[in-house]
Amino acid sequence: MADVNTMEKKLAEYKCDTNEAISLKLVRFPEDVDDDSTTFHPEYSHQVFGDDEVAFGYKGLQIQLFYAAGNLSTLFKVKYTSKVTETFDCVEADDVEGKIREIIPAGFTCNTDDFISLLEKEANFKPFGTLLHTYTVHSEEAGELTYQIHKADVTCPGFREYHERLQTFLMWFIETASFIDADDDRWDFFLVFEKYNKDGETLYATVGYMTVYNYYVYPDKTRPRVSQMLILPPFQGEGHGAQLLEAVHRFYCSLPKVQDITAEDPSENYVKLRDYVLVKLCQGLPSFAVDKLHLGFSADMIKEAQDKLKINKKHARRVYEILRLRATDMSDEDKAREYRLEVKKRLFGPYRKNQRELAKMRKCLRPEELVSHMSQMDTQTQHEELEKSYQDVVEDYRRIIERLASQA
Repeated sequence: MADVNTMEKKLAEYKCDTNEAISLKLVRFPEDVDDDSTTFHPEYSHQVFGDDEVAFGYKGLQIQLFYAAGNLSTLFKVKYTSKVTETFDCVEADDVEGKIREIIPAGFTCNTDDFISLLEKEANFKPFGTLLHTYTVHSEEAGELTYQIHKADVTCPGFREYHERLQTFLMWFIETASFIDADDDRWDFFLVFEKYNKDGETLYATVGYMTVYNYYVYPDKTRPRVSQMLILPPFQGEGHGAQLLEAVHRFYCSLPKVQDITAEDPSENYVKLRDYVLVKLCQGLPSFAVDKLHLGFSADMIKEAQDKLKINKKHARRVYEILRLRATDMSDEDKAREYRLEVKKRLFGPYRKNQRELAKMRKCLRPEELVSHMSQMDTQTQHEELEKSYQDVVEDYRRIIERLASQA
């Protein structure tokens, strides 16, 4: 038994956290290759290495996935200090290289010198598709930086291959990511690039992107649905997500056949970003004027948000609640109470549904079954959950209001 435990301990030394082992990099200059400050790591690796996010069989495992900043030409290398098969018979290491090869497209190099030579071709790389929007961001180190948002599709020469390289990042940063069939012409792609200078030339670095699928709505409309959105880690926290979402929204608002714009299974962070962008767009509409907000959520708000900005009723309601909070003096108990009741009226919807279900159950369940279900719908618990939901919502709304104020 002692021998078994000793063996287990020795084998445990050959387990590596794949989130730490994988090093990602967007390379602009040859010196970036050996500069640890430009390296970033995945948030997730379970879709490639399993739920434990562990690779077995190596000590000192390093998986390098380095990308040229613009066209994303790829360097892929696997390094380690020792491998389990060199020490123990009949024990096999995980096929780390094979697992990575399953998600990165062909055409990568495993040679650092060859990769560095590819950087020279970056000057030939130009953003795909149509320019939608240009904006600047102030950097403490570099001053004013210029960014561009482009709309592309698979008809753009070279885009399909570029997109295959770009979407590999999804596996590391979106928990339930999946690759898409880019050949379907209902897909739209929106790309963010940074302009930068190298040896007197203007080059472009990939910052992030969004995919949108255009669903058919009878009889002659479409409903663009955001599928995936990612701002690459070196650029996160700089406002690029909001710029991208606003540019995409304005683009679809310009198309008469678009009914409204939705998102597929949005994350909490995406919902907060969307709230911010939609409030920014709606705050100038007449129906959302300050003197109208205290009158309640109105049909005029629904219609104007839909007609002018392709915003559906559900999203317009959240915009109204945020703008009303901004216009409400919450130190005034009566006004604060009015606002609280207005928001809770919407939040109470699921609980009302539970009450209707309970009424149906009374007619068809045996007494002991009814008691079991009623305990799950305890009124006191519902009130507590409702209050917590309200506080969470208001906290999120306040952050959006603060962000709007800081951008004013």
